Amino acid sequence: MPLTDWELEKYKRQIMIPGFGVEAQEKLRASSALVTRLGGLGGPTALWLAAAGIGKLVIAHGGKLTPSNLNRQILMRGDGVGQPRAPQAEETLRRFNPELEIIAYAADASEENAAEWVSQVDIVCDTTPDFRERLVLNRECWRQGKPLIDSGMNGMEAQLTAIVPPDTPCLQCLVPEVPEWWDPLGFGVLGAVPGALGALTALEAIKVLTGYGEPLTGKLLIFDAEDMSFSKYTLHRRPDCPVCGTG
Repeated sequence: MPLTDWELEKYKRQIMIPGFGVEAQEKLRASSALVTRLGGLGGPTALWLAAAGIGKLVIAHGGKLTPSNLNRQILMRGDGVGQPRAPQAEETLRRFNPELEIIAYAADASEENAAEWVSQVDIVCDTTPDFRERLVLNRECWRQGKPLIDSGMNGMEAQLTAIVPPDTPCLQCLVPEVPEWWDPLGFGVLGAVPGALGALTALEAIKVLTGYGEPLTGKLLIFDAEDMSFSKYTLHRRPDCPVCGTG
């Protein structure tokens, strides 16, 4: 279906970008993404995907909003403390983009629900601080052949990569197992850092979905917001990786 006059007007500034155009916009409208956890990283990711005109978002976040969430969780409300987070995120996204199809789950990704959630979308953004969830989603995306945009941060540092089965190494090549030092609540967060990373995560998803530009397939971007240094590394598949290796 061609873009409507309203859509052409709404998205004209990105349609103007050389190499993007109407074709990429139509691909984006026909696409869907899963964003797991709508916190400091997932909230901006979902919001920028909605702003760009993606057709469908599946969002998931368990638990209730706490005061310490409010320095970074931009889809939540100040008067929503003590209330479940998923409905607040859904309401914000619906107000922002009424044309967007949204499915919201008040739960976090797990072995029990990952297959169902991944099957509903074209791409997954695993914007969760929980390495267990990230590895579960990595395995399921690889099994279903779905691209995965993996991003994470700690303090002022952040990293980002695009995993596209079967062409790239998977997340478990980079993170073979849950790190011993890992604690999901054990690191500081200045909200603008996951906010910036969320925008880049959405951008990578848009590039993979539309074929525009050069996504970070097989590459790892690392940046330190304290001194604004950026580095990019080539990733390699581990032959013994239980997910994507050759055995």
